[in-house]
Amino acid sequence: MAQLYWQTIGSGDRDLVMLHGWGLNAGVWHSIVDRLSPHFRLHLVDLPGYGRSQGFPAMSVEEMVAILKLQAPARALWLGWSLGGLVASRMALQYPEQVSGLISVASSPCFTAGEGWPGIKPETLSGFQRQLSEDFQRTVERFLALQTLGTETARQDARLLKSVVLSLPVPEVEVLNGGLEILRTVDLREEMTSLTLPLLRIYGALDGLVPRKVAPLLDALWTESESAIVEKAAHAPFISHPDAFCQQLIDFGIKIIN
Repeated sequence: MAQLYWQTIGSGDRDLVMLHGWGLNAGVWHSIVDRLSPHFRLHLVDLPGYGRSQGFPAMSVEEMVAILKLQAPARALWLGWSLGGLVASRMALQYPEQVSGLISVASSPCFTAGEGWPGIKPETLSGFQRQLSEDFQRTVERFLALQTLGTETARQDARLLKSVVLSLPVPEVEVLNGGLEILRTVDLREEMTSLTLPLLRIYGALDGLVPRKVAPLLDALWTESESAIVEKAAHAPFISHPDAFCQQLIDFGIKIIN
């Protein structure tokens, strides 16, 4: 039977559930655990089908949320990076009483570019889906390289992400395709306007997957939310700029308490 990997560490008095992005696992957070663990109880999760959570089929966002809810602490902060941001957002929409605040990192309610909306070209995501079955490793490496492009530490950041992927069993192609399908088709822009709980959105100024132009558009659409842009960061600001990133989380956590 498939088992969800869920690790809890830290001595803080607030629960913070952390969800990784496409193709990766909870190992992406290891470089900031020491900075955050005095302030939060960290819940490091491998999404169904990823990392140590093997044995799950490809799932929709709603199906992932149903699995996560079984182990979720009450009234936690939920943080989602990239694809994980869609899962964390769906958790907040479906079970707002379970969530005290939401943090999205380099994420978008709609990853696909459209008229007046910046994002990833639909044909790019479709291309990745086709290439996965032809050359799995090269496709994943290309996607990881896109996440760090333009930063001063791009090469070492990409190496770190690659080592996170290779340190654990790689997800099945079916699971990875399912994740890309979520990125290609899900659109939570209008639905999220009804969200009333605290929401912080963190972006990388150089992000090529979730362009910084998304920030002001959502500032206007989600008027109760906050946004922050990490300068000189790309799609993984917690890796390239850990101090600035962690301070944002700590300040947001304190603000919710007060």
